[in-house]
Amino acid sequence: MRWTRAAGRGLLAAALILMGYTGAGARAGDPAAGTSGAGSGEGRGPLTLVTGGDLTGYLRGVLDDWNRERPAEKVTLVELPEGADEVRAQLATSLRSGSDRYDVLNIDVAWTSEFAAAGWIAPLDSDRFPIKRFLSPVVDTATFGGRLHALPYVTNAGLLYYRKDILDREGKAPPRTWAELERLAKTVAPKYGLDGYAGQFLPYEGLTVNAVEAVQSAGGTFLADEGARVTVDSRAARVGIGFLARGVREGWIPKEALTYKEEESRRAFQDGKLLFLRNWPYVHGTASGSDSKVAGKFGVVPLPGPDGPAAGVLGGSNLAVNARSGHKESAADLLAYLTSERVQRRVLTEGALPPVWADIYTDPAMVRRYPYLPTLRESVLAAQPRPKSPRYEQVNLAVQAVVYDALAQRVTPEQAVARLARELEAIVRRG
Repeated sequence: MRWTRAAGRGLLAAALILMGYTGAGARAGDPAAGTSGAGSGEGRGPLTLVTGGDLTGYLRGVLDDWNRERPAEKVTLVELPEGADEVRAQLATSLRSGSDRYDVLNIDVAWTSEFAAAGWIAPLDSDRFPIKRFLSPVVDTATFGGRLHALPYVTNAGLLYYRKDILDREGKAPPRTWAELERLAKTVAPKYGLDGYAGQFLPYEGLTVNAVEAVQSAGGTFLADEGARVTVDSRAARVGIGFLARGVREGWIPKEALTYKEEESRRAFQDGKLLFLRNWPYVHGTASGSDSKVAGKFGVVPLPGPDGPAAGVLGGSNLAVNARSGHKESAADLLAYLTSERVQRRVLTEGALPPVWADIYTDPAMVRRYPYLPTLRESVLAAQPRPKSPRYEQVNLAVQAVVYDALAQRVTPEQAVARLARELEAIVRRG
């Protein structure tokens, strides 16, 4: 996914998930570069950091401080297109060619397994970084094959936004289960001329996230053993995908939601068209703005599941070091700097992105300033990574296509799960 403003603009929670940096003086084609752990004394020098577009502009200020203190290891920031798919394509092309242009990559958490399995990113020395201070689930997004291959930098988890003014008027509490969500979306929303519920249902990375959230919440999975075994053919998967497909069929999920990414769904809620919205934390800031029709009228709670809070999906970005970089020692220091508590606070206060440091979520001053932090912490701690696979991009495309067909009523949820199991089996066999 990507970083999204305040978590991104849809993954700066969902759109700047990507990034990295390049070493201006890196040695091209170093055959040893892919086998040594970052931070093992392999070299110092200037770096280039590549990222999806920094929508809030905070990252340049963070890097300016580094550059003043370490002019011999100056970081040059390269911003790629904002969309996650475009960023991944450009990074993959560069890394596949063996280029050392980028020293450090800020990659979507879902890409870590793929990049690690391909040998594009160097393993990291976990003792060098403060990972014990991070929210525990985020570390799992950075591991593959039992080793740390990236460093969590920004996290994310989906939240349920709701029209508090309307539920208060009706004497209703925000939903904690799918049944409650469905009932309120069917009965309360129409009374106020609103659509019931929306997420991100256009066939792209966001649909994969929404589908994985639904299946995980029902107790299912797509893959196991780091992508070696297909597990999606289950009652839980049929229930999860069926929940979303039923919403579209019965109308409490509007058909227009099949065209929504993060920003389209955010605008629908902010313009007063939705009773409920699944989106990332960045929406809290934009929906509270002076141009929002729902400012002061909405609340936020954890996503509901079949019997209680959902098992959400972790979003955000991880920092990784290009296996071909000739300046791995400097790169590892930059990773440590960007994940220090001081910078992590700036990630939240200046970048409007969810940090990975656990203590920030319980800091009274931060909670007063960002009242959604306790809810976000609860959601992150209950969330899980997207399916790990060395062929994640192929898995992602298969999930998007099949689940979209189910939401568009072209196939039943049962047919969708059976087809998805076949397609994932074919991907695993090719691997």
